[in-house]
Amino acid sequence: MGTGGSGTRGGLRATALLPSAALTLAGWVVGIVVTAMILGTPYLVFGYHNASLHLVLESIDGCVALLVAYLLYGRFVRTRRLQDLLLSEAMFLLAVAGLGLTLLLDLLVDVRPATLNVWLPLALRVLGAALIVAAAFAGRRAAHASVDRWARITPWLVVALAFGLLWFQRDQLPVALPDLPPASAQRPVITGHAAVLGAQAVTALSFMAASLAFAVQAARREDELLRWLGPALALGAFARVNYLLFPSLYSDWLYTGDILRTGSYLVLLVGAAREIGQYWSAHARAAVLDDRRRLARELHDGVVQELAYIRSEAHDLSSRDGSSEQIVAACDRALDEARAAIDALGRGEDEDEDLSFVLHQAARQVAERYDGHLEVDLDDSVTADSEQRHALVRITREAVSNALRHGKPDRVHIQVGRDPNGRRLVVQDDGEGFDVDTVEARSSGYGLTSMRDRARALPGSLTIQSKQGRGTEVTVKW
Repeated sequence: MGTGGSGTRGGLRATALLPSAALTLAGWVVGIVVTAMILGTPYLVFGYHNASLHLVLESIDGCVALLVAYLLYGRFVRTRRLQDLLLSEAMFLLAVAGLGLTLLLDLLVDVRPATLNVWLPLALRVLGAALIVAAAFAGRRAAHASVDRWARITPWLVVALAFGLLWFQRDQLPVALPDLPPASAQRPVITGHAAVLGAQAVTALSFMAASLAFAVQAARREDELLRWLGPALALGAFARVNYLLFPSLYSDWLYTGDILRTGSYLVLLVGAAREIGQYWSAHARAAVLDDRRRLARELHDGVVQELAYIRSEAHDLSSRDGSSEQIVAACDRALDEARAAIDALGRGEDEDEDLSFVLHQAARQVAERYDGHLEVDLDDSVTADSEQRHALVRITREAVSNALRHGKPDRVHIQVGRDPNGRRLVVQDDGEGFDVDTVEARSSGYGLTSMRDRARALPGSLTIQSKQGRGTEVTVKW
Protein backbone atom coordinates (compact mmCIF):
# COMPACT_ATOMS: atom_id res chain seq x y z
CA MET A 1 0.00 0.00 0.00
CA GLY A 2 1.22 3.50 -0.69
CA THR A 3 0.67 6.61 -2.65
CA GLY A 4 2.76 8.78 -4.81
CA GLY A 5 2.70 11.54 -2.28
CA SER A 6 2.87 14.69 -4.29
CA GLY A 7 0.52 13.34 -6.97
CA THR A 8 -2.61 13.77 -4.84
CA ARG A 9 -4.77 16.93 -4.60
CA GLY A 10 -7.69 18.48 -2.86
CA GLY A 11 -9.24 16.65 0.09
CA LEU A 12 -6.42 16.09 2.52
CA ARG A 13 -4.80 19.43 1.75
CA ALA A 14 -8.09 21.15 2.54
CA THR A 15 -8.33 19.35 5.89
CA ALA A 16 -4.83 20.28 7.00
CA LEU A 17 -5.22 22.39 10.14
CA LEU A 18 -1.64 23.66 10.34
CA PRO A 19 1.12 24.18 7.78
CA SER A 20 4.11 21.84 7.92
CA ALA A 21 6.42 24.57 9.28
CA ALA A 22 4.07 25.19 12.22
CA LEU A 23 3.88 21.47 13.02
CA THR A 24 7.66 21.12 12.96
CA LEU A 25 8.06 24.26 15.10
CA ALA A 26 5.62 22.78 17.62
CA GLY A 27 7.75 19.63 17.83
CA TRP A 28 10.87 21.69 18.48
CA VAL A 29 9.12 23.80 21.12
CA VAL A 30 7.89 20.72 23.01
CA GLY A 31 11.36 19.17 22.94
CA ILE A 32 13.07 22.36 24.10
CA VAL A 33 10.53 23.00 26.90
CA VAL A 34 10.77 19.45 28.25
CA THR A 35 14.58 19.51 28.19
CA ALA A 36 14.67 22.94 29.81
CA MET A 37 12.40 21.71 32.61
CA ILE A 38 14.82 18.87 33.35
CA LEU A 39 17.81 21.18 33.47
CA GLY A 40 16.09 24.00 35.35
CA THR A 41 13.86 22.30 37.93
CA PRO A 42 15.95 20.10 40.25
CA TYR A 43 12.99 19.42 42.55
CA LEU A 44 10.91 17.51 40.03
CA VAL A 45 11.30 13.74 39.73
CA PHE A 46 11.68 12.65 36.12
CA GLY A 47 12.57 8.98 36.51
CA TYR A 48 10.49 5.96 37.51
CA HIS A 49 11.49 2.34 37.80
CA ASN A 50 8.95 0.44 35.70
CA ALA A 51 10.38 -2.29 33.49
CA SER A 52 6.98 -3.39 32.14
CA LEU A 53 5.94 0.06 30.99
CA HIS A 54 9.37 0.59 29.48
CA LEU A 55 8.96 -2.58 27.42
CA VAL A 56 5.39 -1.66 26.39
CA LEU A 57 6.43 1.77 25.12
CA GLU A 58 9.40 0.28 23.27
CA SER A 59 7.14 -2.30 21.61
CA ILE A 60 4.59 0.36 20.60
CA ASP A 61 7.36 2.46 19.09
CA GLY A 62 8.69 -0.51 17.16
CA CYS A 63 5.26 -1.44 15.78
CA VAL A 64 4.64 2.12 14.58
CA ALA A 65 8.06 2.22 12.95
CA LEU A 66 7.30 -1.09 11.20
CA LEU A 67 3.96 0.25 9.91
CA VAL A 68 5.61 3.41 8.58
CA ALA A 69 8.35 1.33 6.96
CA TYR A 70 5.68 -0.72 5.16
CA LEU A 71 3.87 2.39 3.92
CA LEU A 72 7.11 3.95 2.73
CA TYR A 73 8.08 0.82 0.86
CA GLY A 74 4.68 0.91 -0.85
CA ARG A 75 5.41 4.50 -1.89
CA PHE A 76 8.78 3.42 -3.25
CA VAL A 77 7.13 0.72 -5.38
CA ARG A 78 4.88 3.41 -6.89
CA THR A 79 7.26 6.35 -7.16
CA ARG A 80 10.68 4.67 -7.47
CA ARG A 81 12.09 7.56 -5.42
CA LEU A 82 15.31 6.99 -3.51
CA GLN A 83 13.97 9.04 -0.59
CA ASP A 84 11.09 6.64 0.03
CA LEU A 85 13.40 3.63 -0.09
CA LEU A 86 15.92 5.13 2.34
CA LEU A 87 13.18 6.14 4.76
CA SER A 88 11.61 2.70 4.56
CA GLU A 89 14.86 0.93 5.39
CA ALA A 90 15.64 3.44 8.16
CA MET A 91 12.27 2.84 9.82
CA PHE A 92 12.74 -0.91 9.50
CA LEU A 93 16.09 -0.73 11.33
CA LEU A 94 14.55 1.44 14.07
CA ALA A 95 11.67 -1.03 14.37
CA VAL A 96 14.00 -4.01 14.74
CA ALA A 97 16.03 -2.13 17.35
CA GLY A 98 12.91 -1.39 19.35
CA LEU A 99 10.87 -4.59 19.09
CA GLY A 100 12.25 -6.26 22.18
CA LEU A 101 15.75 -6.73 20.73
CA THR A 102 17.40 -5.74 23.98
CA LEU A 103 15.25 -8.22 25.93
CA LEU A 104 15.95 -11.02 23.43
CA LEU A 105 19.70 -10.47 23.62
CA ASP A 106 19.50 -10.57 27.42
CA LEU A 107 18.33 -14.19 27.09
CA LEU A 108 21.49 -15.28 25.26
CA VAL A 109 23.97 -17.20 27.36
CA ASP A 110 27.67 -16.35 27.52
CA VAL A 111 26.99 -12.67 26.95
CA ARG A 112 27.98 -10.13 29.53
CA PRO A 113 25.25 -7.70 30.56
CA ALA A 114 25.25 -4.22 28.98
CA THR A 115 27.43 -5.28 26.05
CA LEU A 116 25.86 -6.98 23.02
CA ASN A 117 22.31 -6.13 24.16
CA VAL A 118 23.24 -2.44 24.09
CA TRP A 119 25.72 -2.16 21.23
CA LEU A 120 23.60 -3.97 18.61
CA PRO A 121 20.41 -1.87 19.04
CA LEU A 122 22.59 1.22 19.28
CA ALA A 123 24.35 0.38 16.00
CA LEU A 124 21.02 -0.18 14.24
CA ARG A 125 19.67 3.13 15.55
CA VAL A 126 22.74 5.03 14.36
CA LEU A 127 22.45 3.40 10.92
CA GLY A 128 18.75 4.28 10.85
CA ALA A 129 19.53 7.90 11.69
CA ALA A 130 22.16 8.03 8.94
CA LEU A 131 19.64 6.71 6.40
CA ILE A 132 17.06 9.29 7.50
CA VAL A 133 19.55 12.12 6.95
CA ALA A 134 20.45 10.69 3.54
CA ALA A 135 16.75 10.49 2.67
CA ALA A 136 16.16 14.07 3.80
CA PHE A 137 18.68 15.34 1.27
CA ALA A 138 17.85 12.85 -1.50
CA GLY A 139 14.79 14.86 -2.55
CA ARG A 140 12.90 13.44 -5.51
CA ARG A 141 15.87 11.65 -6.99
CA ALA A 142 14.93 8.36 -8.64
CA ALA A 143 16.47 5.12 -7.42
CA HIS A 144 18.71 3.19 -9.78
CA ALA A 145 17.08 0.21 -11.45
CA SER A 146 19.59 -2.18 -9.83
CA VAL A 147 18.32 -1.16 -6.38
CA ASP A 148 15.02 -2.99 -6.84
CA ARG A 149 16.39 -6.47 -6.43
CA TRP A 150 18.12 -5.55 -3.16
CA ALA A 151 15.44 -3.30 -1.68
CA ARG A 152 13.69 -6.02 0.34
CA ILE A 153 16.66 -7.98 1.63
CA THR A 154 19.17 -5.19 2.32
CA PRO A 155 17.85 -4.23 5.79
CA TRP A 156 17.81 -7.90 6.82
CA LEU A 157 21.38 -8.27 5.62
CA VAL A 158 22.37 -5.17 7.60
CA VAL A 159 20.82 -6.58 10.78
CA ALA A 160 22.47 -9.98 10.22
CA LEU A 161 25.84 -8.41 9.45
CA ALA A 162 25.74 -6.14 12.50
CA PHE A 163 24.75 -9.05 14.73
CA GLY A 164 27.48 -11.29 13.28
CA LEU A 165 30.24 -8.73 13.70
CA LEU A 166 29.27 -7.91 17.27
CA TRP A 167 28.65 -11.54 18.19
CA PHE A 168 32.14 -12.61 17.24
CA GLN A 169 33.54 -9.67 19.18
CA ARG A 170 31.24 -10.12 22.18
CA ASP A 171 34.04 -10.94 24.61
CA GLN A 172 35.94 -7.80 23.66
CA LEU A 173 32.93 -5.48 23.76
CA PRO A 174 33.18 -2.90 26.55
CA VAL A 175 30.39 -2.45 29.06
CA ALA A 176 28.17 0.25 27.59
CA LEU A 177 26.31 1.32 30.72
CA PRO A 178 26.93 0.70 34.42
CA ASP A 179 24.51 -1.84 35.88
CA LEU A 180 23.57 0.43 38.75
CA PRO A 181 20.46 2.41 39.71
CA PRO A 182 20.77 6.08 38.70
CA ALA A 183 22.46 8.33 41.19
CA SER A 184 19.56 10.78 40.97
CA ALA A 185 16.09 10.91 39.47
CA GLN A 186 16.03 14.69 39.83
CA ARG A 187 19.26 15.86 38.20
CA PRO A 188 20.85 14.84 34.89
CA VAL A 189 23.30 11.96 35.23
CA ILE A 190 25.58 11.70 32.20
CA THR A 191 27.13 8.27 32.42
CA GLY A 192 28.08 5.36 30.19
CA HIS A 193 30.72 4.54 27.60
CA ALA A 194 31.89 7.49 25.50
CA ALA A 195 30.77 5.72 22.30
CA VAL A 196 27.23 5.41 23.67
CA LEU A 197 27.09 9.10 24.52
CA GLY A 198 28.62 10.00 21.15
CA ALA A 199 26.12 7.83 19.31
CA GLN A 200 23.21 9.52 21.08
CA ALA A 201 24.63 12.95 20.23
CA VAL A 202 25.14 12.03 16.56
CA THR A 203 21.63 10.60 16.34
CA ALA A 204 20.16 13.74 17.92
CA LEU A 205 21.99 16.03 15.47
CA SER A 206 20.98 13.81 12.54
CA PHE A 207 17.31 13.94 13.51
CA MET A 208 17.47 17.72 13.95
CA ALA A 209 18.95 18.25 10.51
CA ALA A 210 16.45 15.86 8.91
CA SER A 211 13.54 17.52 10.74
CA LEU A 212 14.37 20.91 9.23
CA ALA A 213 14.98 19.43 5.75
CA PHE A 214 11.66 17.57 5.72
CA ALA A 215 9.81 20.67 6.94
CA VAL A 216 11.17 22.64 3.97
CA GLN A 217 10.25 19.85 1.52
CA ALA A 218 6.76 19.39 2.98
CA ALA A 219 6.08 23.11 2.46
CA ARG A 220 6.71 22.60 -1.27
CA ARG A 221 5.04 19.23 -1.76
CA GLU A 222 1.56 17.96 -1.01
CA ASP A 223 2.74 14.95 0.96
CA GLU A 224 0.98 14.03 4.19
CA LEU A 225 3.65 11.67 5.55
CA LEU A 226 6.49 14.12 4.90
CA ARG A 227 4.43 16.79 6.62
CA TRP A 228 4.48 14.85 9.89
CA LEU A 229 8.09 13.66 9.63
CA GLY A 230 9.39 17.11 10.61
CA PRO A 231 7.75 17.30 14.06
CA ALA A 232 8.27 13.57 14.68
CA LEU A 233 12.01 13.82 14.07
CA ALA A 234 12.20 16.96 16.21
CA LEU A 235 10.73 15.05 19.16
CA GLY A 236 13.01 12.10 18.37
CA ALA A 237 16.04 14.40 18.38
CA PHE A 238 15.26 15.79 21.82
CA ALA A 239 14.54 12.26 23.06
CA ARG A 240 18.18 11.47 22.23
CA VAL A 241 19.30 14.63 24.02
CA ASN A 242 17.41 13.41 27.08
CA TYR A 243 19.05 9.99 26.77
CA LEU A 244 22.34 11.82 27.16
CA LEU A 245 21.08 13.43 30.36
CA PHE A 246 19.37 10.28 31.71
CA PRO A 247 20.65 7.06 30.04
CA SER A 248 17.37 5.14 30.31
CA LEU A 249 17.17 3.67 26.81
CA TYR A 250 18.74 0.37 27.82
CA SER A 251 17.56 0.16 31.43
CA ASP A 252 14.39 -0.58 33.37
CA TRP A 253 13.98 3.07 34.27
CA LEU A 254 11.52 5.36 32.53
CA TYR A 255 12.60 8.95 31.84
CA THR A 256 11.52 11.91 29.73
CA GLY A 257 13.57 10.59 26.81
CA ASP A 258 11.24 7.57 26.61
CA ILE A 259 8.14 9.80 26.70
CA LEU A 260 9.52 12.06 23.97
CA ARG A 261 10.47 9.06 21.84
CA THR A 262 6.98 7.58 22.15
CA GLY A 263 5.53 11.00 21.33
CA SER A 264 7.69 11.03 18.22
CA TYR A 265 6.28 7.71 17.05
CA LEU A 266 2.71 8.76 17.86
CA VAL A 267 3.18 11.78 15.58
CA LEU A 268 4.45 9.38 12.92
CA LEU A 269 1.34 7.28 13.50
CA VAL A 270 -0.82 10.33 12.72
CA GLY A 271 1.14 10.80 9.52
CA ALA A 272 0.71 7.13 8.65
CA ALA A 273 -3.06 7.35 9.22
CA ARG A 274 -3.31 10.35 6.93
CA GLU A 275 -1.13 8.58 4.36
CA ILE A 276 -3.55 5.64 4.40
CA GLY A 277 -6.48 8.03 3.99
CA GLN A 278 -4.67 9.68 1.09
CA TYR A 279 -4.09 6.27 -0.48
CA TRP A 280 -7.76 5.28 -0.40
CA SER A 281 -8.86 8.72 -1.57
CA ALA A 282 -6.54 8.36 -4.55
CA HIS A 283 -8.05 4.95 -5.32
CA ALA A 284 -11.56 6.38 -5.13
CA ARG A 285 -10.61 9.22 -7.48
CA ALA A 286 -9.00 6.76 -9.87
CA ALA A 287 -12.17 4.63 -9.91
CA VAL A 288 -14.32 7.69 -10.63
CA LEU A 289 -11.95 8.78 -13.38
CA ASP A 290 -12.09 5.32 -14.97
CA ASP A 291 -15.90 5.48 -15.01
CA ARG A 292 -15.82 8.96 -16.51
CA ARG A 293 -13.48 7.85 -19.27
CA ARG A 294 -15.60 4.79 -19.98
CA LEU A 295 -18.69 7.02 -20.26
CA ALA A 296 -16.77 9.40 -22.54
CA ARG A 297 -15.86 6.50 -24.83
CA GLU A 298 -19.46 5.35 -24.93
CA LEU A 299 -20.65 8.86 -25.83
CA HIS A 300 -18.03 9.18 -28.53
CA ASP A 301 -18.63 5.78 -30.10
CA GLY A 302 -22.43 5.91 -29.78
CA VAL A 303 -24.22 9.24 -29.41
CA VAL A 304 -21.72 11.38 -31.34
CA GLN A 305 -21.55 8.99 -34.26
CA GLU A 306 -25.35 8.82 -34.52
CA LEU A 307 -25.67 12.61 -34.34
CA ALA A 308 -23.03 13.02 -37.04
CA TYR A 309 -24.96 10.57 -39.26
CA ILE A 310 -28.27 12.44 -38.69
CA ARG A 311 -26.59 15.73 -39.53
CA SER A 312 -25.07 14.43 -42.76
CA GLU A 313 -28.39 12.96 -43.87
CA ALA A 314 -30.33 16.10 -42.99
CA HIS A 315 -27.85 18.26 -44.84
CA ASP A 316 -28.48 16.31 -48.05
CA LEU A 317 -32.25 16.64 -47.85
CA SER A 318 -33.96 18.82 -50.40
CA SER A 319 -35.88 20.81 -47.82
CA ARG A 320 -39.16 22.39 -48.77
CA ASP A 321 -39.95 24.31 -45.60
CA GLY A 322 -36.50 24.83 -44.11
CA SER A 323 -36.80 21.94 -41.68
CA SER A 324 -33.50 20.41 -42.80
CA GLU A 325 -31.68 23.61 -41.77
CA GLN A 326 -33.27 23.39 -38.34
CA ILE A 327 -32.29 19.73 -38.02
CA VAL A 328 -28.69 20.52 -39.00
CA ALA A 329 -28.58 23.39 -36.49
CA ALA A 330 -29.97 21.13 -33.74
CA CYS A 331 -27.43 18.44 -34.57
CA ASP A 332 -24.62 20.99 -34.45
CA ARG A 333 -25.66 22.09 -30.98
CA ALA A 334 -26.06 18.50 -29.81
CA LEU A 335 -22.62 17.64 -31.18
CA ASP A 336 -21.15 20.61 -29.34
CA GLU A 337 -22.77 19.48 -26.11
CA ALA A 338 -21.65 15.87 -26.56
CA ARG A 339 -18.06 16.81 -27.40
CA ALA A 340 -17.87 19.18 -24.45
CA ALA A 341 -19.11 16.38 -22.19
CA ILE A 342 -16.54 13.99 -23.65
CA ASP A 343 -13.74 16.49 -23.05
CA ALA A 344 -14.86 17.03 -19.45
CA LEU A 345 -15.34 13.34 -18.69
CA GLY A 346 -12.19 12.11 -20.37
CA ARG A 347 -9.79 14.54 -18.75
CA GLY A 348 -8.39 13.91 -15.29
CA GLU A 349 -7.42 16.63 -12.83
CA ASP A 350 -3.73 16.24 -13.61
CA GLU A 351 -4.39 16.45 -17.35
CA ASP A 352 -6.05 19.87 -17.42
CA GLU A 353 -4.49 22.25 -19.91
CA ASP A 354 -4.04 26.00 -19.49
CA LEU A 355 -7.19 28.10 -19.59
CA SER A 356 -6.04 30.02 -22.68
CA PHE A 357 -5.36 26.80 -24.56
CA VAL A 358 -8.72 25.15 -23.88
CA LEU A 359 -10.68 28.33 -24.67
CA HIS A 360 -8.81 28.81 -27.93
CA GLN A 361 -9.35 25.16 -28.84
CA ALA A 362 -13.09 25.28 -28.05
CA ALA A 363 -13.63 28.51 -30.01
CA ARG A 364 -11.65 27.26 -32.99
CA GLN A 365 -13.70 24.05 -33.21
CA VAL A 366 -16.94 26.06 -33.38
CA ALA A 367 -15.50 28.63 -35.79
CA GLU A 368 -14.31 25.93 -38.19
CA ARG A 369 -17.75 24.34 -38.23
CA TYR A 370 -19.36 27.61 -39.41
CA ASP A 371 -16.41 28.85 -41.51
CA GLY A 372 -16.02 31.86 -39.22
CA HIS A 373 -13.00 34.12 -38.81
CA LEU A 374 -11.61 33.96 -35.27
CA GLU A 375 -9.22 36.39 -33.55
CA VAL A 376 -7.79 35.73 -30.10
CA ASP A 377 -5.99 37.81 -27.48
CA LEU A 378 -5.30 35.49 -24.56
CA ASP A 379 -3.27 36.19 -21.42
CA ASP A 380 -1.57 32.91 -20.43
CA SER A 381 -1.13 34.10 -16.83
CA VAL A 382 -4.91 34.00 -16.23
CA THR A 383 -5.79 30.73 -14.50
CA ALA A 384 -8.90 28.88 -13.37
CA ASP A 385 -9.59 25.61 -11.58
CA SER A 386 -11.07 22.62 -13.41
CA GLU A 387 -14.73 23.46 -12.68
CA GLN A 388 -14.31 27.10 -13.67
CA ARG A 389 -12.44 26.05 -16.80
CA HIS A 390 -15.30 23.78 -17.85
CA ALA A 391 -17.90 26.54 -17.30
CA LEU A 392 -15.85 29.08 -19.27
CA VAL A 393 -15.42 26.64 -22.15
CA ARG A 394 -19.18 26.10 -22.33
CA ILE A 395 -19.83 29.85 -22.24
CA THR A 396 -17.26 30.43 -24.98
CA ARG A 397 -18.75 27.71 -27.18
CA GLU A 398 -22.23 29.13 -26.74
CA ALA A 399 -21.18 32.74 -27.37
CA VAL A 400 -19.13 31.94 -30.49
CA SER A 401 -21.82 29.62 -31.84
CA ASN A 402 -24.53 32.24 -31.33
CA ALA A 403 -22.44 34.90 -33.02
CA LEU A 404 -21.63 32.82 -36.09
CA ARG A 405 -25.06 31.24 -36.51
CA HIS A 406 -27.23 34.29 -35.93
CA GLY A 407 -25.06 37.41 -36.19
CA LYS A 408 -23.25 36.54 -39.45
CA PRO A 409 -20.15 38.54 -38.47
CA ASP A 410 -16.97 39.07 -40.44
CA ARG A 411 -14.93 38.24 -37.34
CA VAL A 412 -15.26 37.03 -33.77
CA HIS A 413 -12.73 38.34 -31.26
CA ILE A 414 -11.97 36.50 -27.97
CA GLN A 415 -10.02 38.15 -25.18
CA VAL A 416 -8.91 36.75 -21.81
CA GLY A 417 -7.18 39.10 -19.39
CA ARG A 418 -7.21 40.89 -16.06
CA ASP A 419 -8.61 44.17 -14.85
CA PRO A 420 -8.52 45.85 -11.40
CA ASN A 421 -11.59 43.85 -10.34
CA GLY A 422 -10.33 40.39 -11.34
CA ARG A 423 -10.27 38.18 -14.44
CA ARG A 424 -12.44 38.57 -17.52
CA LEU A 425 -13.43 36.76 -20.72
CA VAL A 426 -14.80 38.81 -23.63
CA VAL A 427 -16.37 37.37 -26.82
CA GLN A 428 -17.03 40.18 -29.28
CA ASP A 429 -18.32 40.14 -32.87
CA ASP A 430 -19.13 42.72 -35.57
CA GLY A 431 -22.30 41.00 -36.73
CA GLU A 432 -25.93 42.03 -36.97
CA GLY A 433 -26.55 42.21 -33.21
CA PHE A 434 -29.93 41.79 -31.50
CA ASP A 435 -32.24 43.29 -28.92
CA VAL A 436 -31.05 41.79 -25.62
CA ASP A 437 -34.16 42.76 -23.62
CA THR A 438 -36.50 41.21 -26.17
CA VAL A 439 -34.59 37.94 -26.35
CA GLU A 440 -34.26 37.62 -22.57
CA ALA A 441 -37.95 38.39 -22.12
CA ARG A 442 -38.80 35.45 -24.35
CA SER A 443 -36.46 33.23 -22.25
CA SER A 444 -35.67 31.17 -25.33
CA GLY A 445 -32.93 30.98 -27.90
CA TYR A 446 -29.21 31.67 -27.71
CA GLY A 447 -28.79 29.84 -24.39
CA LEU A 448 -28.49 33.14 -22.49
CA THR A 449 -30.00 31.72 -19.32
CA SER A 450 -27.54 28.83 -19.28
CA MET A 451 -24.63 31.21 -19.84
CA ARG A 452 -25.68 33.44 -16.94
CA ASP A 453 -26.13 30.47 -14.62
CA ARG A 454 -22.66 29.17 -15.44
CA ALA A 455 -21.13 32.61 -14.91
CA ARG A 456 -22.79 33.01 -11.49
CA ALA A 457 -21.49 29.58 -10.45
CA LEU A 458 -17.84 30.59 -11.08
CA PRO A 459 -18.63 32.78 -8.99
CA GLY A 460 -18.84 35.73 -11.33
CA SER A 461 -21.12 37.72 -13.59
CA LEU A 462 -22.09 37.87 -17.25
CA THR A 463 -23.10 40.98 -19.20
CA ILE A 464 -24.28 41.18 -22.80
CA GLN A 465 -24.17 44.37 -24.84
CA SER A 466 -25.67 44.34 -28.33
CA LYS A 467 -27.42 46.67 -30.77
CA GLN A 468 -28.96 45.98 -34.13
CA GLY A 469 -26.27 46.34 -36.78
CA ARG A 470 -23.46 47.00 -34.27
CA GLY A 471 -22.49 43.52 -33.16
CA THR A 472 -22.50 41.84 -29.75
CA GLU A 473 -20.15 41.73 -26.78
CA VAL A 474 -20.40 39.01 -24.11
CA THR A 475 -18.29 39.67 -20.98
CA VAL A 476 -17.69 37.27 -18.12
CA LYS A 477 -15.95 38.52 -14.96
CA TRP A 478 -14.85 36.30 -12.07
